Amino acid sequence: MTGLSKPLELWGGVECTVVRVGDQFRNQIVETGHDARLDDLRAIARLGIKAIRYPIVWETVAPDRPDDLDFGWHDERLARLRDLGVEVIAGLVHHGSGPRYTSLVDPAFPRLLGDYAARVAERYPWIDWWTPVNEPLTTARFACLYGHWYPHHQSYASMARALVNECLGTVEAMDAIRRVNPAAKLLQTEDLGKTYATEALGYQARHENERRWLSLDLLGGRIRPGDEWHELLLGCGIGADELARFLDARATPDLIGVNHYLTSERYLDDRLDLYPGIAPGGNGRDSYLDLEAIRMPHLADETGPAARLREAWARYGIPMVISEVHHGCTREEQLRWFVEVWRAAEQVRSEGIDLRAVTLWSLMGAMDWRSLITRRDGIYDVGAFDIRGPAPRPTLIAKAAKAIGEGTSFDHPVLDVPGWWRRPQRFYIGGDAPTDLTGGRPILITGATGTLGGAFARLCEHRGLAFILTGRSELEVTDARSIEAAIERFGPWAIVNAAGFVRVADAEHEVDACFQVNTTGPELLAHACARHGLPLVTFSSDLVFDGQLGRAYLERDEANPGCVYGESKARAEQRVLELWPETLVVRTSAFFGPWDRYNFAWSALQALSGGQDVVASDVELVSPTYVPDLVHATLDLLLDGEKGIWHLANEGQVSWNGFARWIADGARLDGSRVRAPANAAPGNTALSSERGLILRPLERAIDDYIEFCTVDWRAAA
Repeated sequence: MTGLSKPLELWGGVECTVVRVGDQFRNQIVETGHDARLDDLRAIARLGIKAIRYPIVWETVAPDRPDDLDFGWHDERLARLRDLGVEVIAGLVHHGSGPRYTSLVDPAFPRLLGDYAARVAERYPWIDWWTPVNEPLTTARFACLYGHWYPHHQSYASMARALVNECLGTVEAMDAIRRVNPAAKLLQTEDLGKTYATEALGYQARHENERRWLSLDLLGGRIRPGDEWHELLLGCGIGADELARFLDARATPDLIGVNHYLTSERYLDDRLDLYPGIAPGGNGRDSYLDLEAIRMPHLADETGPAARLREAWARYGIPMVISEVHHGCTREEQLRWFVEVWRAAEQVRSEGIDLRAVTLWSLMGAMDWRSLITRRDGIYDVGAFDIRGPAPRPTLIAKAAKAIGEGTSFDHPVLDVPGWWRRPQRFYIGGDAPTDLTGGRPILITGATGTLGGAFARLCEHRGLAFILTGRSELEVTDARSIEAAIERFGPWAIVNAAGFVRVADAEHEVDACFQVNTTGPELLAHACARHGLPLVTFSSDLVFDGQLGRAYLERDEANPGCVYGESKARAEQRVLELWPETLVVRTSAFFGPWDRYNFAWSALQALSGGQDVVASDVELVSPTYVPDLVHATLDLLLDGEKGIWHLANEGQVSWNGFARWIADGARLDGSRVRAPANAAPGNTALSSERGLILRPLERAIDDYIEFCTVDWRAAA
């Protein structure tokens, strides 16, 4: 561990929550696949990470009996980390309530945790840094005040009991560990987000702002007889003898870990009518909304990690780390957040605050944290690595973190625009001002009049990505001089080619026109991008295959088109990758989207809503692809620097007939009017991927299409 005399360090952490919901345990290490991939550790070490918060979680080592421990998995991984030169910070309880034979409100919890810690320390006496319980107050609130996690209590007394048990367990654990390793040190983590409020709710904000320090105050012996919180805890049923055990402050943290998220800071507002559609909560005395403080205009200069770090330093004067940095959002927003937190760390260090490191959290991503792991939605948020492939794939975040951690300069065009939490659209009230993207280095998008071009423009604006959307008057993809002039004029850092000849049937008798746009255009763009060193994205199709393989196609399968349109795309793939191997070629299939009527889904719903039949093959299988999902995934891959052929389609395959029935059911229309033709030829051009299935299942995309379609498919034909 280093102080201000040493550079700011990059640390890491794998999301390792083991939480019980009802009778079921969920383990993030298992759900993200890290449990089965030893090589993850080498990939993590290559980022230049100096230390890692790593789980030796109680529920996984001794799940059934305190005396039945299995360290096999941990032995192998901790030894590997030691060999790689990455210091281990051992975590014993991470948002959990312990194994089945205890719980956060069990009087025996502290003793049992201490006994477990002793066994872990005896096994790994070389580990110097420990976090027996991650975020004690946060865990106590979520499990025993809000009822999200086991034991699912919803009372202040239960929350107080859980918190005191966790802190007493930390005392017991550190005592046991130090009997084995007297040099052992405590890194205590907590989310120290601040609460703001309207004047009427000032009392609640004051209470929460004192409560946020409670775990650190208990461990540091700062809660003394006669103090307000001492009396409040006594009133919750905590014994005076229990509180007295903290007074010698022997569990004062050696290092405070501040976990800070964009949602950490809250704003309580009793003016319910200002926020229609948001359900209120309350404290039993007043009803109010608990909102993100970052969305309040008058707090724009008061929120953020630097302010919270200054408060913690002023209160304790104990060296600190930022122990979790993660943002489950699009790739550029993840980067913007990481860079902002790193800069905040550098800023407070320049003020003399002893901040040692910034921890890149959720290195392998996280599963279902959008529902606090209370539902099994299967929603994966990418970390520094994307695990949805044969091996974890480094993302833009990994590349940025490596450069920043090594002290080298890092720049990327997406940093020209601030994160959504700094843009005016974030505000609940008055958030309709557009983001100024004019100063940012742009992505140049072709195909202004097409479905894809329009979707890219819409979502780039939404994501705060500077862009230039060009039609044929600004950039003619079949004219090399026009391409060169556009690059000179707009100065893009990347080009997305969304232009194309899309009329598959017409291509059979407009062969030259089809090849000119679908083959010559991408070739000329690849020539230009190779000259200028620009990333290029261009789109291909499932129709580069004839559908006779008998299974969904993978990237490695040889193109074998059965039509002119497919031949034009297959030839473009080959030529583009020969000319500019850095090109990202996206094969996709049968896309449908909510913003235009040029797709099968809209046509089918329009016909059905007008009482007409829909004729669609029940023997031709495809992979319908939701355009917003396709565009988001393509942008993420572009930002990650991916190249070569990728298959991007929503997970699943269905016949055209089945697709029509599926969307009819979603729209509550009569699916019996969907019928099959008499003599359709069977085939299967569905797409799967060996590089990574990164689009969500088709059924979820269909649900969104029905909900968010902005084109009135109910209108009469």
